[in-house]
Amino acid sequence: MAEVRQQNPVLVIGGGLAGCEAAWQLAERKVPVQLIDMKPQGMTPAHHRTDLAELVCSNSLRSNRLENAVGLLKEEMRRLGSLIVSCADETQIPAGGALAVDREGFSQCVTERINNHPLIERVSQTVTRIPDGDIVVIATGPLTEGDLFTDIRDRLGIETLYFFDAAAPIVAADSIDLSIVFRQSRYGRGSDDYLNCPMDKTQYQLFYDELIHARTADIHEFDQRHIFEGCMPVETMAQRGLDTLRFGPMKPVGLTDPKTGRQPYACVQLRQDDRQGQLYNLVGFQTRLAFSEQKRVFGLIPGLEKAEWIRFGVMHRNTFLPSPDILNRDFSVRGQPGLYFAGQITGVEGYVESAASGLVTGRQAAFQAQGMPILLREERLPSAQTVIGALSSYISDPAIRHFQPMNANFGLLPRLETQDRLSKQQRIERMIQRSLDQIENLLAKDR
Repeated sequence: MAEVRQQNPVLVIGGGLAGCEAAWQLAERKVPVQLIDMKPQGMTPAHHRTDLAELVCSNSLRSNRLENAVGLLKEEMRRLGSLIVSCADETQIPAGGALAVDREGFSQCVTERINNHPLIERVSQTVTRIPDGDIVVIATGPLTEGDLFTDIRDRLGIETLYFFDAAAPIVAADSIDLSIVFRQSRYGRGSDDYLNCPMDKTQYQLFYDELIHARTADIHEFDQRHIFEGCMPVETMAQRGLDTLRFGPMKPVGLTDPKTGRQPYACVQLRQDDRQGQLYNLVGFQTRLAFSEQKRVFGLIPGLEKAEWIRFGVMHRNTFLPSPDILNRDFSVRGQPGLYFAGQITGVEGYVESAASGLVTGRQAAFQAQGMPILLREERLPSAQTVIGALSSYISDPAIRHFQPMNANFGLLPRLETQDRLSKQQRIERMIQRSLDQIENLLAKDR
């Protein structure tokens, strides 16, 4: 049966990374879009700014190196015309081998691009139910709640799945004691992009003891079984053992304190959070400590004794769908053509992964709006040999019985078809080349 060409704008619900990316991909393919977001009238507890695409946790999009799966994912997205990666590149700030951005500048960049696109109409509105429309993209994020989530749950016939996520605190740069803190990147990667707070054994033991006994904020329905490993609160991690932090966010490996010429016993790294270098966040220090306890305990970190805390760390509940049971590889709902989901609500985890799902969704929804048959749309999906395609395959694989949110990783990609004995580095190099070749093949189909 031939599909009807789209007459009305595609509705994209949610102005986060996934929603903005989906709207951009649609508009760039000449499909009119109505982007509906609650801001600025409405805000969730995790939001602080009224711009689109707000980064509510870290300001880092993680590794920018192709040898890392998320770095390769970003390169795939660059080649596919990603709005989010383009704005991240434009607002990049020093962070060694990572792609970190000026938090405010990044959101402003995305907002300006969206606002200035002639085919995107922005609407400020709180959506309480899945709207009627020929094609609808739900990209309301992992904080989706209230009437809208109830409507989603009822329409899809699902149970609620969730995990708890956390954000790290931010300090003012001019309140950091630079007579104690030193500039250096781990293993010398990049410039001296990080500020490092060194600890000796006595300082570490005091900090550890105060941290594990500090008072936490009350969070409704908090359950340590539902913590996502990639965003585990630092105090929860510390409960696993005395040296856990020294092998995690406080590892001193690859750093040398210029004052002693030796590796510190432990070290807290601070990463620049804005382009001007006026704000720094504590790397890996997601937390649910009470605000007063954050000031007290984190004030024990050498160099932060007199720190001005611009924003304390917070924790929030993130909701995701049982996607393998309900979604196709193009993020559309099985049996409900025209209804798509995108972003972390689908079970992809991380800024880049969320935007990647929006990119796939926007492409596929545009092809549907233009009347492209289903078989041809399937041919335009990124191959599972790419990171972006592997993620969409993961979230839609009905064989997965214990579905949990997933970051980009090389373990999602199929094995190489070769009889050669390869080192790990050689395998990664071939997987990178295979992935980029597949992206170029996809671009050739788009022309």
